[in-house]
Amino acid sequence: MQDILASWFVQGMKKATNDMWLKGWDERNGGNVSLRLTEDDVMPFKHAFHAEPRYIQATEPVKELANQYFIVTGSGKFFRNVALDPADNLGLVRIDNEGHGYHIVWGFVNGAIPTSEFAAHFQSHITRMQVTDGSNRVIMHCHATNIIALSYVLPLNSASFTRNLWEMSTECLVVFPDGIGVLPWMVPGTDGIGLETAKQMKLHGLVLWPFHGIFGSGPTLDDAFGLIDTAEKSAEILVKVLSMGGKKQTISTENLIALAKRFNVTPMPDALK
Repeated sequence: MQDILASWFVQGMKKATNDMWLKGWDERNGGNVSLRLTEDDVMPFKHAFHAEPRYIQATEPVKELANQYFIVTGSGKFFRNVALDPADNLGLVRIDNEGHGYHIVWGFVNGAIPTSEFAAHFQSHITRMQVTDGSNRVIMHCHATNIIALSYVLPLNSASFTRNLWEMSTECLVVFPDGIGVLPWMVPGTDGIGLETAKQMKLHGLVLWPFHGIFGSGPTLDDAFGLIDTAEKSAEILVKVLSMGGKKQTISTENLIALAKRFNVTPMPDALK
C-alpha cells in the first residue's frame, strides 16, 4: 500500500507552505492553501483514511463542490511546521453529496479543523472552476509584504493597482494579463469576504485584500505560488522606486500593447488607459 505522506499532493503542500514561509509571507499561522483533488488522486490512499471521519457543517451550501476532495492547511497552524508533521497541520476533506458540509477523511490528527478562510476558498474554487473549465485547482492566500505595503499608498482600484504592478516588471503583463482585483477592507474569515473575493475571481486570478494580503489561484501549487511571487516582486520594486522619489521613466502604454501582442495575451482594458 502506498504511503499517503509520500503522495504528490502531501509533498506538494509541504513544499508550497515551506516556500511561502521562507518568503516571509506566512508569519505564525498567517496564510492558507487548498488544493482540489480528484477521485483518482486519492484512490490509492483510501486505506489511510480515518475510520470515523469528523463532519463539519459548511457555513454556506457549496453544492457545486459536492463529492470533491480538498487538501487544506489547518486553522491556527504554522506553515513552518507543515513539513515537520503534515498529518497534524494538513487535512484531506471530502464534501458531502449535497454540499452542506465535509468529512475530514485524513490528517488534522490532533483535532484541528481547516483554515478559518475555508469558506472564502470554497467560493473562489467554485468561480475558478467555472471560468477555467475546471483547470484551476489551487487557492492560495498569504500576507505578501510589499503588496500589503502598497495598499496603504496606491488607489484601491483594480485598474490603478494593476497598471502600477505591470510597469515595474516586463513579465507582469504576460504572467497576469487579467490584472489584480481589489476589495475594500473586510473582516476576514467571513462568508461576506469569501463571496466578494469570488466575484473578483471571475475576472482576475489575483485578488488583493487591502492591509491584509492576497488571494491567488492556479492549476497547480507552483502556478499559484509563481503568480503571487511575480506580483510581489513587482510590488517590491515599486516600493523601492517610491522610496527613491518615484518614477522618472517607465513602461509606456504602447510598450504594454506591444508586449501583449508579442506574447499573445489580452490585457485588462482598464489598466491600459
